[in-house]
Amino acid sequence: MPPLATQFAYLLLLALPVACAAWTVTHEEVFREPREFCQREAKDSRPLVVRKFFYLFTCEYCFSHYVAAFFLILTRFQMLYEGWRGYLIAWFALVWIANVYMSIFNRLRLEIKHENVVIATEQAEQNRPKQWSLTHRNRIQHQPRQSTNRGRHSGAARISVLRSQPQLKDKDGTDQGDKERIKDR
Repeated sequence: MPPLATQFAYLLLLALPVACAAWTVTHEEVFREPREFCQREAKDSRPLVVRKFFYLFTCEYCFSHYVAAFFLILTRFQMLYEGWRGYLIAWFALVWIANVYMSIFNRLRLEIKHENVVIATEQAEQNRPKQWSLTHRNRIQHQPRQSTNRGRHSGAARISVLRSQPQLKDKDGTDQGDKERIKDR
C-alpha cells in the first residue's frame, strides 16, 4: 500500500477526469439531446426504477458515482485499506472530491458570465449617444429620495406637488409658483 500522501495525490488527480466526464454528460451542449430525452423519461415514465435510471444521467452528483466506480475499476485505486474496504473508501472520497471540483467549476463559470454581462452593459452605455433618453430621465426622477422632512412634503410627494402647481406669471414675467416654492422651503 503506497503512503497516505501518494494516495491523496492520486485521489486529487483521479477526481479530475471523473468531474470532467460527469459535468460533460450532465451539462454541456454536446450531450443536450440525450440529456433532454433522459429528463423526459425521468419525468414521464411510470415505473420508479425507470425514472430513477434516467434521472442518473441528468444529475452530476448521481452520475459522478458511476463514473467514479468506472475509474476505480479501471485503475484499481484503493485508499487506506487493501481489498473491498479500500475500494469503498476510495469510491466515496473520489465522488466527494469530484463534486468539489464541479462546484468550483460551476462557480467560476457563473462569475465569468456575470463579468461578461457587466462588460457588455458598460460597453452599451459607452456607445449610447450623449443625450439623455426619456426613460433615463424617468428612472432618475423616480428613484427613492431620502426624506429631509423640510416643509410639508418630502421626497417624491414634493416632486408631484411642485409639478401640479399652476404656472402663474407676475407682472414682470417671473413665475409666481417659483416664488411660492422658494418661500415653502
